[in-house]
Amino acid sequence: MLNIRPIPAFADNYIWMIELPDGGAVVVDPGEAGPVINTLQRLNLSLTAVLLTHHHGDHNGGISELRDWARANGQDFTVYGAVTSLYSDIPCRDGDTVEISGLSSPIRVLSVPGHTLDHLAFVVDNALFCGDTLFSGGCGRLFEGDASQLYDSLAKLSALSDDTRVYCAHEYTLSNLRFALAVEPHNQCLHDYVEQIKGLREANQPSLPSTLGTEKAINPFLRVNQAAVKTAVAQHAGQKVADEVTCLALLRRWKDNF
Repeated sequence: MLNIRPIPAFADNYIWMIELPDGGAVVVDPGEAGPVINTLQRLNLSLTAVLLTHHHGDHNGGISELRDWARANGQDFTVYGAVTSLYSDIPCRDGDTVEISGLSSPIRVLSVPGHTLDHLAFVVDNALFCGDTLFSGGCGRLFEGDASQLYDSLAKLSALSDDTRVYCAHEYTLSNLRFALAVEPHNQCLHDYVEQIKGLREANQPSLPSTLGTEKAINPFLRVNQAAVKTAVAQHAGQKVADEVTCLALLRRWKDNF
């Protein structure tokens, strides 16, 4: 199993680090350089590669400083990101695979637009690094894409196996779950999960990773095909919900103003 470590950054970001057996490290979405550098030095690791899910500054803002630090220490690393990213050394597209020395399996690249148009997700073994497309109990805001794109992206992620571990980029879980309870107040799996996450956060532990199986049971944005979610959305919006894309669009609008 991969050794994956959260590096807290800003107020609520997680920069994920995969430790490689050869002393290297792969870092996902280094929005801030300092915490990454401190972790690399403390663990005596060298930075091998960076995976970028999307172009927001809290995900890519640390790359230039990391590059300067690495070169000053006789190192270098490769950035894998969207074709549109100025930081990408190797541009990635949907369906690409990335081979990194030290990883026993190639990394699969998925295009998951919605939050941004060029958003990517990366899958290695049973670990999913999904940036801001999917959160535990929630999903990212529609800053650039539309609900149809986000629906297709979430469906693509949902098609992965239920034991896939979900490494999203923010500690938003408890806030998301408060909204999820407003949508599905009678979902016992959701109530049980809330208690589990409260225990983790009270112990100052990350709520992540989740699993896709858990998210399918508790995350309203993955449950727009469920009658209870459709009914709640229709009642809140005061209109009929004709299809699942409409349900997702209205659900996202509800969450934006929750």
